[in-house]
Amino acid sequence: MSQASSPHDERPAGAPSVLVFDVNETLIDIDSLAPQFERIFGDPAVLRTWFGELVMYSMTLTLSGFYADFFDLGQAVLRMLAEIRGVEPTEEERRGLTEAMRTMPAHPDAAPGLERLLADGYRLVTLTNSPHRPNSISPLENAGLSRYFEQQFTVDGAGVYKPSTHLYRRVASTMGTPVAECMMVAAHTWDTIGAQGAGMRGALITRPGNATLPIAGVPGPHVIAPDIVEFASAMRTFDWTSNAF
Repeated sequence: MSQASSPHDERPAGAPSVLVFDVNETLIDIDSLAPQFERIFGDPAVLRTWFGELVMYSMTLTLSGFYADFFDLGQAVLRMLAEIRGVEPTEEERRGLTEAMRTMPAHPDAAPGLERLLADGYRLVTLTNSPHRPNSISPLENAGLSRYFEQQFTVDGAGVYKPSTHLYRRVASTMGTPVAECMMVAAHTWDTIGAQGAGMRGALITRPGNATLPIAGVPGPHVIAPDIVEFASAMRTFDWTSNAF
């Protein structure tokens, strides 16, 4: 997929050259799924329980040597929570969640922030847990953001989930870029930690409900911003010389 053209290379000296974006929650709004959970459980807040369990079980499968695609895993976690809470989703409700996962809207700051980053000369790609299904547009394409990205990477080909360090190194290798010249941009600290463990730099987008993990011996993100527009501004002013990787 082609990236938007005419960038002007205004990156500060020492800045990464490739920005690797997470998709779910970082660029597209998972809170748009809340009506699905209100319909099934009578409580839209179950969305966050489901999403946390979905991430946890994706990691569990990877650590245990198993794999199922993210949409199928999302359905399995839904059924698990339904059993725990004593509800029984209808087939229509289950299909509704799968469709909603594929059609989440972009955050309003995503497109203008990505435009700025392209103008500053960064190469942009994505790395997501969500698979690309044959004969179906990706969630990123549906959200109108695919034109900003040179490539869309998913975990599907590798059969492991983030934050496996293999995935981040695989992206850097495919891009023909040293891993240290790549930066993972995500709304989830577990994602930035995985990328930094692989040798990338990390940037945290602090969407509501997300924050850094302050613990000795674990790397914190190099750049922290509340949204993509502010992240683009921070990348222009960050002192990469004094904060060498």
